[in-house]
Amino acid sequence: MADNVEWCRATLQECPPGHSRLPLSLNNLATSLQDRFKQRGALSDLDEAIELHRAALALRPPCHSDRSTSLNNLALSLQDRFQQWAIELHRAALALCPPGHSDRSTSLNNLATSLQDRFQQRGMLSDLDEAIELHRAALALCPPGHSDRSTSLNNLALTLQDRFQQRGMLSDLDEAIELHRAALALRPPGHSDRSTSLNNLALSLQDRFQQQGVLSNLDEAIELHRAALALRPPGHSDRSTSLNNLATSLQDRFQQRGVLSDLNEAIELHRAALALCPPGHSDRSTSLNNLALTLQDRFKQRGASLDLKEVFSLYLPLSQVSHPVTRGDLRAAKSWTAFAEELNHRSSLVAYQTTLKFLDQYIAVLSSFSRHFNMVREVTSSIAMDAFSCSVRRGALTTAVELVEQGRAVFWAQLARFRTPLDELSVSSDAGSALAEEFRQLSIDLRKVLDAIDVSPEDQSSQIRHLTVQWDAVLSRIRTLPDFSRFLLPPLFSDLQKAAEDGSVIIVNASQYSCDALIIMVDQDPVHISLDITRAEVSELSSVFQSLTVHAGSSDHEMELNKIVGVLRKLWGRVVGPTLQVLRNFIPRGSRIWWCPTAEFTLLPLHAAGPYEPKSHNFSHFYISSYTPTLTALIRARHQASRDASAQHFVAIGQARPDGGKELRCVAAELDVVTQRVAPFLPFTTLAGSDATVHGAFDAISQKQWLHLACHGMPNRQQPLESSFAMHDGPLKIRDIIRTHLHDPEFAFLSACHTTVGDESSPDEAIHLAAAMQFSGFRSVIGSMWSVDDKVAGQIASLFYANLVDDSGRLDCKRAAEALHKAVRTLRKKIPFEQQIVFVHIGV
Repeated sequence: MADNVEWCRATLQECPPGHSRLPLSLNNLATSLQDRFKQRGALSDLDEAIELHRAALALRPPCHSDRSTSLNNLALSLQDRFQQWAIELHRAALALCPPGHSDRSTSLNNLATSLQDRFQQRGMLSDLDEAIELHRAALALCPPGHSDRSTSLNNLALTLQDRFQQRGMLSDLDEAIELHRAALALRPPGHSDRSTSLNNLALSLQDRFQQQGVLSNLDEAIELHRAALALRPPGHSDRSTSLNNLATSLQDRFQQRGVLSDLNEAIELHRAALALCPPGHSDRSTSLNNLALTLQDRFKQRGASLDLKEVFSLYLPLSQVSHPVTRGDLRAAKSWTAFAEELNHRSSLVAYQTTLKFLDQYIAVLSSFSRHFNMVREVTSSIAMDAFSCSVRRGALTTAVELVEQGRAVFWAQLARFRTPLDELSVSSDAGSALAEEFRQLSIDLRKVLDAIDVSPEDQSSQIRHLTVQWDAVLSRIRTLPDFSRFLLPPLFSDLQKAAEDGSVIIVNASQYSCDALIIMVDQDPVHISLDITRAEVSELSSVFQSLTVHAGSSDHEMELNKIVGVLRKLWGRVVGPTLQVLRNFIPRGSRIWWCPTAEFTLLPLHAAGPYEPKSHNFSHFYISSYTPTLTALIRARHQASRDASAQHFVAIGQARPDGGKELRCVAAELDVVTQRVAPFLPFTTLAGSDATVHGAFDAISQKQWLHLACHGMPNRQQPLESSFAMHDGPLKIRDIIRTHLHDPEFAFLSACHTTVGDESSPDEAIHLAAAMQFSGFRSVIGSMWSVDDKVAGQIASLFYANLVDDSGRLDCKRAAEALHKAVRTLRKKIPFEQQIVFVHIGV
């Protein structure tokens, strides 16, 4: 982090007033300082970031394409500062209330509460730990008999419960329960806070039941919830919450004992709770979903068609929801899809369409780097693939394409949502610029309200209604502008079909319900191929292949080779072979095709599948393969205007001895080969050794259109945004690459290991080094699926660049897939088998 800040400072110093890159350099340094503030908590970093964002904004007037970005960044940094100011002030107040001061307990509590608020926003456990210690200190100042003791007991208990939810330590939960008991004892019948204490103790006992399965905890929780409900008569603001809590605990007991009376009572309680959440209420979807789930349980017990009918009558109105979507809406829609699939109900496709619409609308107001964004992404990770399967099973092939595109690669879609459409809107006209700024501010306001719903029991309906009116009005005005009629709407099939303008795209989908391939062609409807394989089998095949390629490049052992070929044969027999049989009816041999795999298919080399038998042909004998993470990514790359060749520059970056990394012995030779092949055709720069620093690489990548990068690739499968290229002085990370504004990038050859390896839990997000380069603007990218032998990489690069030059003597990035195909074919008998198939092409 420190290195990145210093690099950004050095870059800024090279941009005097009036320099075209000054606003970007100000922005990059500010962002790095904000990141460091979040790691270290130094306020000086945050204050400097705010001033830098102000300076960047001043250089981006209303007509500037990046003004919306500067407005957003300044707003976010000011939000952080406001929160930090509150904490600072509470610390200052506490310092003025030394031991013995009458207000010390209050100050301890206030500081603890502000730290808890920051924890809810950032998720830093250190804030929660400090809040607990502050609440302990406040409690110590409220001995038995003190008027605030019950409040202090309750505050400490709730904070311990929060920590239990994060760390799962039973000691925290046990202590919370004892504290809640003590607070309840101090709130006898007639006390205004008794219902709150009854409810809190009941919820903590339910948590302990979930952990330990001791039914006495659940029985006690039910009785406590009954007592709390009795104290919340009709008209009480918390009655709906109490109805829901009692119903949920009864449902839990039904699951354990199977007593139908518990389930029947739970249903009636959920009905009563739903009646208190009319349409437009922020908790309606959550309440509706709770009732639907209990009715599902009773349907499974008794098979009553009336229960089944009621479940779907509850879910169907979700498709008409018009307010900004909450996580409760998302959960309800996902429950609908699961139950509809289980019963093969006719509403299943509408359920998927609703869920993906909700997902799209919800992430529209989230930060791509926020905790909430990651949680939503994980919760809905398989929805797009299951929606594709459902559409195919119902014969709605164009809908299948639309839905799988809408729900995959959510991280990149979210970044693109605000990088491209808003930028285009900002520069379209004065009206467009004003609307872009208004939309940006509304997004921030909505994000705050939606976050509050998840952490506060208060009804946010009025705020949501107010913001909804403004949101709808702004969207309507934007969509009346020329070329913005589908602003932020998911693309239609007619738009997505353009991905096949230069060759067919094959979507290969793995769902728990079916595995299928669709061939997308530019001039006709998709063609379906049903695949005789299950998602579990695809996952197993992927796991086996990943384990075989962990050490690929360091050995050509015969047994390992045979196992790899075995996987490729299975892939051929069950997936690629059947697809080829249909493909040959439409596409001439030797044509280019693009694979668009989903789920675990993203980790398998579809391009290399084949029977691998004498006198037989593998897939590569028929077609030239490329990949694309989504259809939209390919369309975007294809529509980016290519710069005039005379204005293009090539940079070759090689780092053989990275900071703390293993030496790569053949990097220098590889750079020499690239120089010989490319320098006659383009202005050429080389960065190697001590010059190949993070700063140097950033500077070169941001200004050159063609890139060859030979170094260690460092995938981080748990935190993919931390994946990096190893430079002389540290890592060049995805997180930083995607924040950099590049000047008309064309092509990148990533001669490094594992550059197409992303998040192991969400392979569909395609958050890896090659995708980062594509998102940053490179139209054509060569990446690797596993370890690369650096000697072999040089051989492939030599032939690749020889094939990349067209008849007129210029380099054409559209020839990259064919150039790679020819290079590998030439070397087929000269390099290890796993190195013949390690490199893949992504993009145009």
